[in-house]
Amino acid sequence: MQLVVARVGRAHGIKGEVTVEVRTDEPELRLAPGAVLATDPAATGPLTIETGRVHSGRLLLRFAGVRDRNAAEALRNTLLIAEVDPDQVPEDPDEYYDHQLMDLDVVLKDGTEVGRITEISHLPSQDLFVVERADGTEVLIPFVEEIVVDIDLEEQRAVIDPPPGLIDDRAEIASSREASDETAPSEGTGDGSGADGAPGAGV
Repeated sequence: MQLVVARVGRAHGIKGEVTVEVRTDEPELRLAPGAVLATDPAATGPLTIETGRVHSGRLLLRFAGVRDRNAAEALRNTLLIAEVDPDQVPEDPDEYYDHQLMDLDVVLKDGTEVGRITEISHLPSQDLFVVERADGTEVLIPFVEEIVVDIDLEEQRAVIDPPPGLIDDRAEIASSREASDETAPSEGTGDGSGADGAPGAGV
């Protein structure tokens, strides 16, 4: 299956490097030199990673054939897509790939249904489940062990123990959703991992 592993940001310097917004827990594997990635828009790729380095906390990549700032800037906002084995699982048992979590039913500890995971939003500080409720509204659930107490892939459900107001205060939900949209364009974060001591989601 194909999964988005990064989004190209601004050009860096004059030699064709670009910043990237990482959307995978395994950048050393998915974004390593030599990796060939499909793109969205498709006409931009495929792109072969030539070099990679970290500068001021950001990953910088250079692609084969991209030699100057203008060519690098032309790639801005391009999504980088890797081919991932759907049966592959992370080495850490407390981590999950996004495709494993998508469409899980979300329930409270007492079995009360909350909704269904429709998206994983990766922020710099933590990952969030975007959960669609039966009435069509969305609620954001932080993917931290204090709130998400169990992930059962066999039963296809996530059990949560939310603090008061997290899933019932509509105004708070709408405000949080707007803030997350401004912070993270879609699916990724700097390293794709959850907050310290928390489970992580990524691709």
